[in-house]
Amino acid sequence: MIDKIDMTILSILQDQGRTSNADIARAVGMAPSAVLERMRKLERKGVIRGFEAVLRPKDVGFALTAFTFVRADEGVGSTDIGKALSRVPGVLETHYTAGQDSYLLKVRARDTEHLQLILQEFGAIPGVRDTRTTVVLTTLKESRSLPLADDAATGRQEQRGTTKEQSKE
Repeated sequence: MIDKIDMTILSILQDQGRTSNADIARAVGMAPSAVLERMRKLERKGVIRGFEAVLRPKDVGFALTAFTFVRADEGVGSTDIGKALSRVPGVLETHYTAGQDSYLLKVRARDTEHLQLILQEFGAIPGVRDTRTTVVLTTLKESRSLPLADDAATGRQEQRGTTKEQSKE
């Protein structure tokens, strides 16, 4: 079970993955060795899946973001199509969806010509019926961080599902 201290550790790591163990220990009021053991346990459980550098896409040549809906033929192995779509370079996210379309993909490309090549690769995958793509003009928010802390706007405590006022009673 993940307790309040684990949630605080996770929040700190989401915000800044390079925070030192000593700084995390100070923030949660524990010994560094105890914090390290908690972090290792969270990794073993798979709660922490890894650490990565977050790059600014434009600075490394991937200025274009697009979202592509993919409709697949019914009866074709949906996980096989999803796996094939996921292997196309430039695909950052693959989501199997309910509704008219089978998948929603987040794609990064260098430019529109590069996006065209990626879309052609999608079309070459057996079972892909058609695609619809929306090109992003401006990104206002992009994050992989989960909202672990209290929601200040509503007063909810995400972990327990109670409001701050209810928890005072």
